Amino acid sequence: MNPPRTIDLRSDTVTRPTASMRRAMAEAEVGDDVYGEDPTVRRLEEAVAARLGTEAALFVPSGTMANQLAVGIHCRRADELIAEAGSHCIHYETGAVAALWGVQVCPVQGQQGLLTPAQVAPALRAPADWNPRSRLLWLENTHNRGGGTVWPAAQLGAVVAEGRRLGLAVHLDGARLFNAEAASGVRVAELARGVDTVSVCFSKGLGAPVGSALCGSRAHMAEARRLRKMLGGGMRQAGILAAAALHALEHHVERLADDHRNARLLAEGLAGIRGVEVDLARVQSNMVFATFPRDAEEVCRHLARAGVLAGPAGSGPNVVRFVLHLDIATADVHDVTQRISLVARELTA
Repeated sequence: MNPPRTIDLRSDTVTRPTASMRRAMAEAEVGDDVYGEDPTVRRLEEAVAARLGTEAALFVPSGTMANQLAVGIHCRRADELIAEAGSHCIHYETGAVAALWGVQVCPVQGQQGLLTPAQVAPALRAPADWNPRSRLLWLENTHNRGGGTVWPAAQLGAVVAEGRRLGLAVHLDGARLFNAEAASGVRVAELARGVDTVSVCFSKGLGAPVGSALCGSRAHMAEARRLRKMLGGGMRQAGILAAAALHALEHHVERLADDHRNARLLAEGLAGIRGVEVDLARVQSNMVFATFPRDAEEVCRHLARAGVLAGPAGSGPNVVRFVLHLDIATADVHDVTQRISLVARELTA
């Protein structure tokens, strides 16, 4: 008997370039981007800056680099940034905030990854010789560890305004900001209004193979370009990669709603399986967090044998994360639900 076809729901980073995206890459006009001479990179940077409503943008290899460049721009050694306790920079960037910039994090426990304006001021350090200097407020939309949580636009704007009032720079980790746009109906430029820098990722929900962008003022992007070179992120004929990102920006934003519908369909299916718990109210974008009766690592091993790849969510010992993306069709969701039902039956037998 042939093994079941593998359906990969570990992340929306596992997508493969579409045929039209591959053609765009093959036909890309290129130049040396370290010299600022790659026309496709320049086109991408202009396009994403226009979408985000910023003066400029910088194409970088990864979302982690985009975020870390923001830290390097806004902070100095021994400064402190304020972030919700489940933020990507705390859990998934290899301690780079401390290792690269000598910055420490003040974690604030939010609700599903979101903060309120009232939580910002108490996290601020008073000026004193023995205190680090509070420099940066870090926000994340959608919030990965919170469950793919989408910020209400009014709440996000109020938190940004409070950070600015308190004299903090504000960075928005918008790796999946286009998912937030698709879920809320609020344009990314409005969601990024008032922040000093914002990152977006092309290789997550948008389906490009590589790349992110950091957006902000021309002055901040000039400094980010310098720091990118310092970190080894200067790329040469990067137009081949930028063409994929540009194609994704032009063709894959509207279809994010399909991933959200599939996530809802999967969540509803899982909620009907004995031994599996899903809070449907928390399914807001392309992620589904489900609680199983066994340890998440063990559950994922059982799922892998059934041809379903998923990963521990990190938000609880028994919580598994499923991420819907470009390569997953509605028929796959029905297939996955059936396979998970069989695995859950084994785990609860």
